[in-house]
Amino acid sequence: MRKIEPRTLFRGLNSPHQAQRFLDRLDYDDRPGTRSPLWTAREGTANCFEGALFAAAALSAMGHRPLIVDLVARNDDDHVIAVFKRRGHWGAVAKSNFAVLRYREPVYRTVRELAMSYFDINFNTRRRKSLRSYSLPFSLARFDRRDWVTTEEDIGYIGDALNAARHIRLITPRMARELSDVDAWLYRSIYFGAKPSGIYKAR
Repeated sequence: MRKIEPRTLFRGLNSPHQAQRFLDRLDYDDRPGTRSPLWTAREGTANCFEGALFAAAALSAMGHRPLIVDLVARNDDDHVIAVFKRRGHWGAVAKSNFAVLRYREPVYRTVRELAMSYFDINFNTRRRKSLRSYSLPFSLARFDRRDWVTTEEDIGYIGDALNAARHIRLITPRMARELSDVDAWLYRSIYFGAKPSGIYKAR
């Protein structure tokens, strides 16, 4: 099989925002396993983690480092984002069913600031704010010898390594205990696309 060069794979994606628009057009894939950016581009589907891997590879082709950050949640799914730096500030590209958990402009001075931009809108179906910690930027360049961008094999080993990487706590246990629930309107607007037509009663 002819080897596909990453720069060919990501031709036409010339900015982080273009990479985000590409991810936004993909169907969400909830099947088990972790597939490469090549597979994502070819099949037109990706889950959160695969979307972050695709974005990191695309950002690398643009000249950025291939970096991802793991956002760890309690009683909820984790979220993985691809991060990039422009003029000393961090931004992100991400795949999610929820638009509010996707792109971030490169305006955040630190990775912690960037992670906190997801805090109030990262909540579970019980309306509990769930984000608790984040990983330091995790370089995918360490897997270049395994052709993680174009391989046809499962690359779940990247997720294992990310889970084992150092994570930093965002809030203290006391802060977590004192968090308020997400208001009913925000919950309904994100999960069900409800429009602000009055006050919704909490259920």
